[in-house]
Amino acid sequence: MDGGYWPHGSCDGAGGNLVRLRRRASEFFESLPVAELASEAHRQLWISDWARVAEDYRTLSEFARAGGSSRIAREAWMCSQTAIEVARTLSCREDIADAALADKVATGLKSFEDDAGLAIDRVEIDCFGQEVLAGFFVQGGRRGPCAPAVICVSDEDITRSSMMRRLPAALRRRNMSLLLIDACNSSHRRSFKPEHMLQCCLDYLEARPDVDRQRIAIYGEGAAAPHASRLALWDRRIAAAVCDGGLLTQVMRRAPFRWMTGLKQSDQDGSSTGSMLPSHRLSCPLLVVVGSRSMVREREARELQTLYRQAGADCSIVVPNRIPHPLGEVENFIAVDDFIFEWLDSKLGAGRQLDRVTDL
Repeated sequence: MDGGYWPHGSCDGAGGNLVRLRRRASEFFESLPVAELASEAHRQLWISDWARVAEDYRTLSEFARAGGSSRIAREAWMCSQTAIEVARTLSCREDIADAALADKVATGLKSFEDDAGLAIDRVEIDCFGQEVLAGFFVQGGRRGPCAPAVICVSDEDITRSSMMRRLPAALRRRNMSLLLIDACNSSHRRSFKPEHMLQCCLDYLEARPDVDRQRIAIYGEGAAAPHASRLALWDRRIAAAVCDGGLLTQVMRRAPFRWMTGLKQSDQDGSSTGSMLPSHRLSCPLLVVVGSRSMVREREARELQTLYRQAGADCSIVVPNRIPHPLGEVENFIAVDDFIFEWLDSKLGAGRQLDRVTDL
């Protein structure tokens, strides 16, 4: 394979900046050949190459930090984390590489916290005086005394560590801050429903002087998408939501009925999913990401959007380019993250208005 195709070269693997690395990573995903993706040998080669790129950037970050250049150290750290996430996206749970990648992530995160200063804070959020929710507050390129903020909620599969590797790099210089939490993951937090804990996160952000309390959004990934929907439904303080629009809750409620009655619903039979649409609609603008980000199928998302448009409400859909292979799917997370932040910027800031349906 042509070595010039990779972000990693013979001597200058850490020679590019964050924008260039993300562009090359996105192009790598878009040009992945399915036949080679199914090959264990090719997959392990790609994982090894991207892990080596990550190591180059991590080394650069350490040298820059030792030399007193915090800006270069931060950018190199984000390049390293981006490359690690590319490798992790290509790997399977059984891959030995995952353990080594996890160690690199832990080391990189500690270095970034040391370098970042006020750019990233570990926070502890009080939940009704009974629980403490830990998370990270990441500042974007704030312009003015306060900026919009997004509560980013992970789940057991899409972890907070994964979001930390991806989202700060996608945020870059946007006038937006992030609160990254895993309200759905911890086994000992059983006192409150996740959406109640998310309201505590909303209270926390409203109390921060550097957050615009009129422009707070919620973003739930994977199994956390329904929790984001419920918070946006119940709490009118949410200005925009990246969520499932309530679809998964309806599907889960009706699944036992379909099982008991023997009724089946499939994409092949052409039956309507209208009965699966939620009875309550969010009042704020919402974005439904089709696929693993929200576990929503495209047809269901389009029917939900039709319902919202008939009511004159704001509902957008993005359909990622997912590359299938025998072990599952590979998604271009670079393109998806960039679009999500662009959409959030259009609702919370002065970004351009986007199409209601976007295919990446």
